[in-house]
Amino acid sequence: MKVLLIDDEAMIRHAGSQTLELAGFAVETFADAESALPFLQTDFAGVVVCDVCLPGLDGLQLLAKSVQRDAELPVVLITGHGDVAMAVQAMRDGAYDFIEKPFSSEQLIEVVRRAEEKRKLVLENRQLRRELERRSGIEGRLLGRGAGIEQLRRRIMNIADTDADVLIMGETGTGKELVARCLHEHSHRAAHPFVALNCGALPEQLFESEIFGHEAGAFTGASKLRIGKIEYANGGTLFLDELESMPLTLQVKLLRVLQERQLERLGGNISIPVNCRVIAASKSDLKLLSDQQQFRLDLYYRLNVATLNLQPLRERREDIPLLFEHFVLQAALRYHRPAPIVDPARMRELMLQSWPGNVRELRNVADRFVLALLDDLPASEAALDLPSLVERFEKNLIEDALLRAGGQITAASLSLGLPRKTLYDKVKRYHLGVGELGG
Repeated sequence: MKVLLIDDEAMIRHAGSQTLELAGFAVETFADAESALPFLQTDFAGVVVCDVCLPGLDGLQLLAKSVQRDAELPVVLITGHGDVAMAVQAMRDGAYDFIEKPFSSEQLIEVVRRAEEKRKLVLENRQLRRELERRSGIEGRLLGRGAGIEQLRRRIMNIADTDADVLIMGETGTGKELVARCLHEHSHRAAHPFVALNCGALPEQLFESEIFGHEAGAFTGASKLRIGKIEYANGGTLFLDELESMPLTLQVKLLRVLQERQLERLGGNISIPVNCRVIAASKSDLKLLSDQQQFRLDLYYRLNVATLNLQPLRERREDIPLLFEHFVLQAALRYHRPAPIVDPARMRELMLQSWPGNVRELRNVADRFVLALLDDLPASEAALDLPSLVERFEKNLIEDALLRAGGQITAASLSLGLPRKTLYDKVKRYHLGVGELGG
């Protein structure tokens, strides 16, 4: 970051430059505003400190030109005694701050440092937004820079244009339907329907008619023929979300459709050929449910040919800044509000959250942030020191390991590479509740 110091008095330029350089800033000085104008470009990585009273182009005129070129470039004005009212008006016109003569070295350094921090934040946010705008194709749909999301994108592109049925596994809010749509959009079926059905949202008595369709007169109230979701998805993709919720009696019928690519409507006797790809999603371990006789094992193995496992957000924290900025921009457009800048304290807090609702929860937080409904950070959270941050990060890692291990201390200690007693002591220290400590 560079500081442009503009003042027609050589002594002030020399003293100000020396003060700022001793504080670690790179400084370039000018005796008039006209000489500094070429630097005032969009995305200039620096701060302007300018005297108001200058020969030729004065400080207020320089401010006006700066605002035209980059409204977020911090301009600090140096004013004479008695010009406070004018300086306040200048801040309303876009100035970052003002310093009244005579000023101390400490005052100059403090104002410039704050201005520099703001400029860095603005430029970082702009870079994020440019990166979002440049992304296209699957990178524009499945955002992230981490190894996990990169691997997921590669796997999707590898199987997207095949007819293989796919099973997507992931916690609530990890983006299972978005992944299913990416598979559809990058396949030869993209011009045909993408039909989504939430298996957990339908009463069992309506399920069969909804997915397989029915003939007129098939049951009381069935006055006309109904095309089911599978038949409607012919040529395209059928997405079955929360597959674990499908009634066992209908799982066998779905299995038959997957094997034979034919169906019979409820109340009908004619086999209807269907040509659709089935993508199923579940937040539960279907193999475990099968072992417990709560899900058909043959259907699990039929779908378990191509499986995509989605990481929870707590395991891809490096993607949080990019995702949050994306959701903020989307929310700003949707609500016709300006997109606020995410300050470092806020982003640090976002990075430390456990996010049980995953990406969906993060998107909701971004909406509240744009609508100014997000509560301010408690001071104790916004200003955590390094040991506190390390402790909080360790606590999150242990919580994640215990969750994956079903509360079993032994399994969690193996995954973390910690002795069992050490982990148990940390569980007690962080007051973490686990289902079973003896495993």
